[in-house]
Amino acid sequence: MRQKILFAMMACLLPAAAQATDITGQAKVREGDTVMIGTTRIRLSGIDAPSVDQLCLNNKGERWTCGVAARDELIKHTDGKTWTCHGGQAHDRRGRVVARCDVDHEDIQRWLVRSGWALARLSHDYDADEKTARDAKAGMWQGAFIAPWDWRIRNKKTTILGATKPPESAHAILLASASGPVAPSPDCTIKGNVNRAGECIYHKPTSRWYARIEMKISKGTRWFCSVEEAEAAGCRETRR
Repeated sequence: MRQKILFAMMACLLPAAAQATDITGQAKVREGDTVMIGTTRIRLSGIDAPSVDQLCLNNKGERWTCGVAARDELIKHTDGKTWTCHGGQAHDRRGRVVARCDVDHEDIQRWLVRSGWALARLSHDYDADEKTARDAKAGMWQGAFIAPWDWRIRNKKTTILGATKPPESAHAILLASASGPVAPSPDCTIKGNVNRAGECIYHKPTSRWYARIEMKISKGTRWFCSVEEAEAAGCRETRR
């Protein structure tokens, strides 16, 4: 009898224990697959989105900061909505909590893959959604890109994905970084950095401080191909 009572008590406690691992609240989106809820960094599981400095080609074959686009589209889609992330006991190598998340009861991983802003990864749960995005030429699939996991290790033998037939130089373009020390293209030499006030400033090659701006991902720098691109990203020209 005592055992039955004990099992009944444990059964009542199990849902509470499961809920205790959930992380709920409004999120700050850092990348297409990384958010912060409160002080907890969360890596969305089952998918892989491009890093903010990853480059793709758009449907016109032009250089495109698809990682920034993936982040910004996720911000717009989830603005003001409540996130609920399940699990949260596993951590990745960067110390982020790995979890599946719902946003106002929508599977946000599925939305990202179906919209073409992420690929299915280490799971077959979103394979059908990836095919839907590929067939619709949605998000990254509109142009040419390499898988985010190949981009991070600069895998030169990787397959180029997408709908656009890439030029011969595509591998060099797609393996470059919008934030690296070397300009990703001879046409993309405008430097963008963030000043102490948090403003994004762009510097043309003729600018006074151009040579002193160190291009490092850790400093939040980024290369631009035109003044229009820099200003569209919210940057202003240096006043000095």
